[in-house]
Amino acid sequence: MGKKKEDINTEAQENKVNTEEQEKTEPVEEETKDKGSEELSKLQEALAAQKDSYLRLAAEYDNYRKRTQAEKLSIYDDATAKAVEQLLPVADSLDMAVMNMGEVPEEFKKGLELVKNQLAASLGKLKVEVFGEIGEEFNPEIHNAISTTENGDLGKNTISQVFQKGYKIGNRVIRHAMVQVANCD
Repeated sequence: MGKKKEDINTEAQENKVNTEEQEKTEPVEEETKDKGSEELSKLQEALAAQKDSYLRLAAEYDNYRKRTQAEKLSIYDDATAKAVEQLLPVADSLDMAVMNMGEVPEEFKKGLELVKNQLAASLGKLKVEVFGEIGEEFNPEIHNAISTTENGDLGKNTISQVFQKGYKIGNRVIRHAMVQVANCD
């Protein structure tokens, strides 16, 4: 059977409308794809910026944590140094008493030695190191040279006499040792 003229016209109009719709949707789809890829790249850039910001913040926090931990240790060392500094005259007095005992009963000598050793043990527990012994090499960073002497038995820049012992905690000097240096030119 043959198609009627009206059916052919209707079919032609439908094809024309379909073609126009296709032409209209194709550029819209391309525009949507372009806009979508632009949005995607903007979102990726924003994500990268946020990630960078997060990593910087995390590094900043880690540095802050390390810095405060170091400050806490420093405060502890400072407080310990201040307390030990107040005890040093007692340690010096005990050293002088032990060196100058002379003719003292043995019980007194033992008692004085015991007190001296207890103080030394307590300072050791606080990580306090004693330095400035005869025969050590002179170090101007930790020793204070009061005088010099010529002594053939000791090498150059060697401590020949100790007037006052030095004390330190770690690398921090609480008190410099007062010494006499042999053969110091």
